[in-house]
Amino acid sequence: MKKFFTTIKNIFSIEELRNRILATLGFLIIFRLGSFVVLPGVDPAALSDTDGGILGILNTLLGGSFSRASLFGLGIMPYISASIVIQLMTVAVPSFQKMQKEGESGRKKITQITRVLTILVTLAQSFGYIKVTIIQQGAVSPNVDPTLFLISSMILLTSGTMFCMWLGEKITDKGIGNGISMLIMIGIISSLPGAAWFEFVETNGISRALFTVVELIVLFFVVVVTVALVQATRRIPVQYAKQVVGGKVYGGQRQFIPLKVNASGVMPIIFAQALMILPTLLGQMWADTNDFALKVTTIFANPYSWQYNVVFGILIIAFTFFYTAITVNPSSMADDLKRNGGFIPGIKPGKPTSDFIGDVMDRITLPGSIFLAIIAVLPVFARNAGVGDQFALFYGGTSLLIMVGVILDTLQQIESYLLMRHYEGMMKSGKMRGRSQSVAVA
Repeated sequence: MKKFFTTIKNIFSIEELRNRILATLGFLIIFRLGSFVVLPGVDPAALSDTDGGILGILNTLLGGSFSRASLFGLGIMPYISASIVIQLMTVAVPSFQKMQKEGESGRKKITQITRVLTILVTLAQSFGYIKVTIIQQGAVSPNVDPTLFLISSMILLTSGTMFCMWLGEKITDKGIGNGISMLIMIGIISSLPGAAWFEFVETNGISRALFTVVELIVLFFVVVVTVALVQATRRIPVQYAKQVVGGKVYGGQRQFIPLKVNASGVMPIIFAQALMILPTLLGQMWADTNDFALKVTTIFANPYSWQYNVVFGILIIAFTFFYTAITVNPSSMADDLKRNGGFIPGIKPGKPTSDFIGDVMDRITLPGSIFLAIIAVLPVFARNAGVGDQFALFYGGTSLLIMVGVILDTLQQIESYLLMRHYEGMMKSGKMRGRSQSVAVA
């Protein structure tokens, strides 16, 4: 415990790190306050409950702003959708591949295109959100003109999403870690206390109270397993050849290539959830005239049905392989090793090294994708075991993976600042001071 408080003291003793932490907290407070600003002309009490189903999951990711019809009702999700599209285009479209290889100027062009696409995606999603979630539920004041309300709300929702995107960029520049992921994480964490309190309040009698304690213990172990999955790596040994430069011997070191078991992160779950909405949307078009379409719509509208989760798990496994293939390039890694005089012991440089790395990635991606699918469907098992709908969402899925990933990344950022401070202190008190004294004597 003493070491913990010493670490906290060291964190706030570094001026730059302290300013970044305070700036991050300030931006996050602004984001949370904006999620409670309701769109003009909307009665939040008239909106239906979105605790269950797909909308419940989306509402959890947005920290409740979706169900409140707030200015940040769509949050940062349109930006994520646009980023996914642009990322796929950098793989499939040659012009985007060229921009990606142009360095800083190419990244600026891609960022600008992403922002424009975010506006278009937000306008489209805001139209559907206002029509289905607000107008059809009768949450609009009768004194407001429907057309004027639709246009003004679309503009406000788009402005709110762009402001969230700006906050995320500011957190990245002035704060700690990935700002976009930080905004999603704070939205998820903001829903956790309410869900845990509701779960505890619902307890009736000693048996139910004990069950709540068991729930928390199981959640702890689920988090531990998730952390292990996120940080698990397969290390490939690499040997660098010795080189003589200016009479000195360089190289000859033995290092490792850390290949992550879950190299795709949370993206396969996001891709799979986006596709799982399509059967419901397509089925609704023929649900009135076709019994099969009505059955499909009913099944896939319920995220707790076994059919939904089987398809969901298969899609996650498939997307894990797909996303790993487009983010990890064994050929590029083999070329970099060959260029730097490195080689894998027992493997010839060039294509054999590329094939070896590709085979290792395939072998570790399969169990990684299966574990990722299991974590994604864990909320269903938790709900069937008697856990409440709100609290069950934190037993796995996108919510848990984003929280674990962002928190680990933030801790690594803080740790890097502490190490930098430590190294600077050693240089000032050691070699640098001695060097200045020797120069003065000379």
